Amino acid sequence: MTEELQQTYEKLAYFFENRKFADLRITLLDTEPYDIAIFMEENLDDKERLVFFRLLPKELASDVFVEIESDSQEYLIKAFTDKELKAVVDDMFLDDTVDVIEEMPASVVKRILKTCDPEDRKQINHLLSYPDDSAGSIMTTEFVALREKMTVSEAFNKIRKTGVDKETVYTCYVTDTKKHLIGVVTVKDLLLADPEDVVANVMDSNVVTVETLDDKEYVAMQLSKYDFLALPVIDKEGCLVGIVTVDDAVDVLQEEATEDIQMMAAVLPTEEPYLKTSVFSIWKARVPWLLILMASATFTSMILAGYEAKLSTVLYAFVPMLMGTAGNAGGQASVTVIRALAVGDVEFKDVFRILWKELRASLLLALTVAVGCFLKMMFIDSLYNEITWQISLVVSGVLFITMVMAKLIGAILPLLAKKVRLDPAVVASPFITTIIDALSLIIYCSIAISIL
Repeated sequence: MTEELQQTYEKLAYFFENRKFADLRITLLDTEPYDIAIFMEENLDDKERLVFFRLLPKELASDVFVEIESDSQEYLIKAFTDKELKAVVDDMFLDDTVDVIEEMPASVVKRILKTCDPEDRKQINHLLSYPDDSAGSIMTTEFVALREKMTVSEAFNKIRKTGVDKETVYTCYVTDTKKHLIGVVTVKDLLLADPEDVVANVMDSNVVTVETLDDKEYVAMQLSKYDFLALPVIDKEGCLVGIVTVDDAVDVLQEEATEDIQMMAAVLPTEEPYLKTSVFSIWKARVPWLLILMASATFTSMILAGYEAKLSTVLYAFVPMLMGTAGNAGGQASVTVIRALAVGDVEFKDVFRILWKELRASLLLALTVAVGCFLKMMFIDSLYNEITWQISLVVSGVLFITMVMAKLIGAILPLLAKKVRLDPAVVASPFITTIIDALSLIIYCSIAISIL
């Protein structure tokens, strides 16, 4: 938190506690809705939050409401009068209303929908019908639509008349009488054009679009790829049904990144912030993979048990180092490929190029680490263990082989997962670790016993 924001929070707390509401209002008008929401969450209890919310200027109320946590939203909705709830909902964009509804229990949803106008209710129900991971679920139907035969002057009149209720007016969409999307035009384009010119001469007819059922992560990546502020969403007939704005895309990317990180760490994804997640929810999210990984360790135990009688104590001591280094090597490759898949840098068709690149990189890395391992064993491990140059050479050689193998497995498994429509992050930690541990042990024990 910046010093300036801290001072703002202190002012808000002082004015609220001392009932200096005129000064409070002036300070609120100069504060971002998100910052106000954070202040309410961190400094006020439920009852104080309700009083504080009722003191918000009308133009800020709905923006702040969208930013506060879902449990606080639920409390406020239950405490609102019908008139207060209608005022907040009417001032919210439809996609924000849908986001709120998705987090609420049925009784609260019923009350929200009851306050909506029939047309808004119809559109909200339509948006709620789309799958959770689709473009339709994150789009808004509030956009500015123009006609190609309008003059620039008429277009500005349309924007002034309807733009106040739209999520964005900078990018406008040109449709025909049947709502088919035929072009896109920005306010900048219109400002620089002759007022008597027609929109058809100003618009760009080469429009990048997505369909309602496209994956929302793909939509977010398209926005990032083309640096758009909004992306039009069309149905199967090519009719414009909504737009996805950049703020929604940022939320999607953050959500997907968080989910990938959780799954790569062998944790089932959770939507609640960490401090608001119950101990039982944490247990439920973590215990499945812990049990699976514990059970998968049976394979390594069986391998060790099979070779235990033939493996000397000295060789046995290097098993953790070999397994750990190989696992780290495989993890590096898998994370790199998963990230490249996530941002669209690579696809399954690039599998051979990826393997060729990883093979060359793994040879250099494995050689460097193997030489380092050999020197360590000869000059450090030999001080407290009976290490010969033959043992050092075998262990370093096996380390070289297992690192190359681990890099290639770590690179190819996420690609195979993507090909069969699994989340690549799922295979990153648990499966790669299990496979690499087992293969490393088999290779090490087989080579060490046969040579030494």
